[in-house]
Amino acid sequence: MSGNTFGVNFKVTVFGESHGEMIGMVIDGCPAGLDIDLDFIQSELDRRKPGQSKITTQRKEDDHFKIVSGVFEGKTTGTPITGLIENKDQQSRDYSHIQDKFRPSHADYTYDQKYGHRDYRGGGRSSARETAARVMAGAIAKMILKKMNVEIFAYVSKVGKIEMSQKIHEVNPQLIETNIVRCPEEKIAKKMIAHIEEIKSNGDTIGGVVTCQIKNCPIGLGEPVFDKLHADLGKGMLSINAVKGFEYGSGFQGVELKGSEHNDEFFSQDGVIQTKTNHSGGIQGGISNGMDIYFNVAFKPVATIMKSQASVDTEGQQVNVVGKGRHDPCVVPRAVPIVEAMAAITLVDFYLRNKTSQMGDLL
Repeated sequence: MSGNTFGVNFKVTVFGESHGEMIGMVIDGCPAGLDIDLDFIQSELDRRKPGQSKITTQRKEDDHFKIVSGVFEGKTTGTPITGLIENKDQQSRDYSHIQDKFRPSHADYTYDQKYGHRDYRGGGRSSARETAARVMAGAIAKMILKKMNVEIFAYVSKVGKIEMSQKIHEVNPQLIETNIVRCPEEKIAKKMIAHIEEIKSNGDTIGGVVTCQIKNCPIGLGEPVFDKLHADLGKGMLSINAVKGFEYGSGFQGVELKGSEHNDEFFSQDGVIQTKTNHSGGIQGGISNGMDIYFNVAFKPVATIMKSQASVDTEGQQVNVVGKGRHDPCVVPRAVPIVEAMAAITLVDFYLRNKTSQMGDLL
């Protein structure tokens, strides 16, 4: 299986299956001399781990990690960094009933047809379990970005039809982690939580939207024509399990505006060139312009539901499938750190494309 590596200079490879012995990641291209904060990496994994609240899957994984290469005396050495996370709470028996059946809207059928052999336990490689490895790599990318004062924060802006009323510039990022749905608007967060609980009680699932903002991004990130910054951000986001859509800046709503309304006029203040508006979402011509980057990521309802659904088995015979095991009724609360991780990995990769191999030369 190919397609497990993301990036050009900051190259991240992830591996492992949902019910395998472990999952992990390798970063090739991380500059030498970066101080590694192990506690920060763990805190990022804790935001993604299962079993963290009543509206997430109740699989219990501590997601304690181990760095086995690329770090010496607390600093990166410039060699590949390998991080491992053990799987400890697998309940593979929950999936024996779908060994020969294809679950609706899962990767069962496509994996079976492409590879002729699949790991049906929790979806194997297609499970969102692998995103823990991305978050580990993203935490290291965030450490590099912190040196440049780049801030990345994501939050849940919509669950089903329940949507935040605050505009993007009104959001207080300090409030994101104050509730279990990770919505910074308290009244809306309560409605979202209640809705997810109701959906869960009916054995069903619901989708949502994660919004991400990037502040203080350096000007000039992005490589036209095919490696535009927003193109790689989109690729990173669309590679996340259950993602169905990506839009940056004005997105699809921008089509309702005239050019005279949509254009971001320039002005200079204290020698710094800025734009009066930011419909471009901080990216013009595929290159960052120094304004805030912002984008939305749409997640579908989790495909596993506790209701009977019609399907077929590997012989093409009609069968019914009922979900078992432990699953998220809504994936977006746990997707927040995954979105941030992929954004961080993308930015660092572009930043390193025209830089050297030591931290001291990057700043």
